[in-house]
Amino acid sequence: MLGLDLLGKKTNQLVGTFEKKVREGQKQLEKLLGESGMMDAAKLSTLTEMSDAYRAMAEDLLLHPLRFVGAEVDLARKHAALGAYALARLTGQEKEQVAKADPDDRRFKAEEWHTRLPFDVLHQSYLINSRAFLNWVEEMEGLPLAGREQMLFYARQLTSALSPANFLITNPEALRITWERKGMNLVDGTRLLIDDFRQNPSLFNVGMTDRSAFEVGGNLATTPGKVVYQNDLMQLIQYTATTESVSKRPLLIVPPWINKFYILDLTAKNSFIQWLVNQGQTVFVISWRNPGPEMRDKAWENYMLEGPLAAMEAVTAATGEDQMNLLGYCIGGTLLASTLAWLKKKGKEPVVSATYLTSLLDFSDPGGIGVFINEHSIRGIERMLEHKGYLDGRAMAFTFNLLRENELFWSFWTNSYLKGKKPSAFDLLYWNTDGTNLPAAMHSFYLREMYLNNKLVEPDALSFAGESINLKEIDVPSFFLSARQDHIAKWKTTYKGALVHGGDVRFVLSGSGHIAGVINPPYKEKYGYWTNDTMSQNPDDWFETAENHPGSWWPHWLEWIQQYAGEPVAARVPGDGELEVIEDAPGSYVRVKAAEAAG
Repeated sequence: MLGLDLLGKKTNQLVGTFEKKVREGQKQLEKLLGESGMMDAAKLSTLTEMSDAYRAMAEDLLLHPLRFVGAEVDLARKHAALGAYALARLTGQEKEQVAKADPDDRRFKAEEWHTRLPFDVLHQSYLINSRAFLNWVEEMEGLPLAGREQMLFYARQLTSALSPANFLITNPEALRITWERKGMNLVDGTRLLIDDFRQNPSLFNVGMTDRSAFEVGGNLATTPGKVVYQNDLMQLIQYTATTESVSKRPLLIVPPWINKFYILDLTAKNSFIQWLVNQGQTVFVISWRNPGPEMRDKAWENYMLEGPLAAMEAVTAATGEDQMNLLGYCIGGTLLASTLAWLKKKGKEPVVSATYLTSLLDFSDPGGIGVFINEHSIRGIERMLEHKGYLDGRAMAFTFNLLRENELFWSFWTNSYLKGKKPSAFDLLYWNTDGTNLPAAMHSFYLREMYLNNKLVEPDALSFAGESINLKEIDVPSFFLSARQDHIAKWKTTYKGALVHGGDVRFVLSGSGHIAGVINPPYKEKYGYWTNDTMSQNPDDWFETAENHPGSWWPHWLEWIQQYAGEPVAARVPGDGELEVIEDAPGSYVRVKAAEAAG
């Protein structure tokens, strides 16, 4: 017993000393970076969280040495098996690999990783070590779920960064290309690296697509139309009809402002907006302004008042119709729900149906981004917002990329900078790199009151423009579309939001993820979708009895909305109503880059 007491005291002393040193080093680093202007408050916050996570890991190691010893024994056993595997291969024997990469892990697909023994052993050793480290973190005791997920995230960033695929000397495919091209791949890679730095001044992001292959208004966002209204926050585009008659009730689209509206209007064959126009819909879309520091005080209610509410008045002026259908995508759907609840309190009913595409109303499980949703992180972001007046959209894009770091960061790193390969021309990835800034007041409110406190689903917990809102009071028919592999708006969480929403609710689940599950034109015949007319209280019960359908959800949704579209009327021409044409679509707001908006 005395020995155990002494061991416990010694362990506590080690933990205290370690924590003290970490804190001292952290303060010195923050002071150095802060004084030099190299890092803003949000980055310092992330640095703090990372060091806290690694400190907690070290504490667990010291406080639970037996569990660590057990993990070490298992790790030694696997490395011994790897040694036996290497010996067998040296003697010409065929032997099963000790560690195999996941089928969807592209880092070790090249045959050199398997045919050349040193690299075969190297990549298996990496897999053994990284999996052991992640398993050890996952099994740490006494951690709340949020803390565990945060530590796993930072542990995963560390193991992913240390992959032998990321370094020239340990990547056999990159070495082969260097030999074959006499080093010119490294010259090309350096050029690509310099170009990526130039494209992202003061904030580096790895290039994901051939930027020179796309132009907004050239081969992206090309559906013909006109800007018919604008204010400080948005432009409103009315699209030109391609059919002789159109549905009586217009369709207003509220896209996300975390990125640009043309996700719904990519190249013509992938354009949801063009498809809608071809189906006889009079389509309007909000194109949000890319804000800089001058818009720091634009709040959530400003986005409501100057966004969908102003747009609805403009749609009525343009068409003469005082009733319409609304569609919101991602955070645009969150704003749509806020707007409908506000209109209900005002006794106004201009909306006859609402469509939500991968939209969170309930934020109880915010998906991968949840690792950043805590009081400490948000305070750090708020300090940065107070200083700059906005959140740089490129930082937001980088954060989302780290949620799938191997696929959306390191794969481009190795292909571009080690192999010297210019990224492919991919419209979706071009859009993903064309981010928008977020005003300080709005973004702080969104993170704190919705993500952190989950107040949107609480009756009368939030107030906008003098009215408290209650989603249960919304009584317009609604269509919720979620995506099964969505890591940003998890489908079971969006399902919870659908249950809170009042009125007749229909929930549909698409295959794939947050973007591809939505932008899934019928000609592709991909992914499929699930339907179930019964809204069970449990999403798993809903899915258990749901019917699976092949192909795109688009025609299914069109059939649903036709019942609210009204009878056919003569096709409308932008500018023929009370609103004059300002400029051609896609307008000027969408062309402004995040860095330009920041000044």
